[in-house]
Amino acid sequence: MAHIEVAEGIPGIRSLVLFRPETGEHLYKLVQALLRGPSSLTEAERELIAAYVSHRNGCSFCMNSHAAAARCLYGNKTALVDEVLEDLQRAPVNAVLRSLLRIAGKVQVSGREVSQEDIDDARHAGATDGEIHEAVLIAATFSLFNRYVDGLASLTPEDPAEYAVMGKRMAENGYVLPAKKS
Repeated sequence: MAHIEVAEGIPGIRSLVLFRPETGEHLYKLVQALLRGPSSLTEAERELIAAYVSHRNGCSFCMNSHAAAARCLYGNKTALVDEVLEDLQRAPVNAVLRSLLRIAGKVQVSGREVSQEDIDDARHAGATDGEIHEAVLIAATFSLFNRYVDGLASLTPEDPAEYAVMGKRMAENGYVLPAKKS
């Protein structure tokens, strides 16, 4: 049960943005820009960064929902998502994505954990300044979202099938403010 009175049966951040739509609208626009806007990173890669940071933060709702979206977007390479979440060092991702995920993991701890060496490694792997910026901003944003969802104890489904439905909706429709139920 959530710490505040939100609409029943609506999981995760969706119930919280319905509680305060005037702020929720801006959060949804931000995540839409970050995960669906123009980028040299694929939508699947950006969803994976969000899932990875959420996993590291222990936010089950965000990790499961964004991992499900990443699986949908990766198509026939869905196992890659679970491999990254299980062990980034062994996961079969390219050097650019691995370096960006490492940076995102450091941002999840503290932005000050990111060193010049991390940035140099990412650039050496082929990451652009834009991609480094996106990885840091996605990691920082999802750390905020994770704390928002968990800090108010929003509904976190346990059934993986519910996340599969969420992931499909997110992959197909992006991030649209949910309609308030009457």
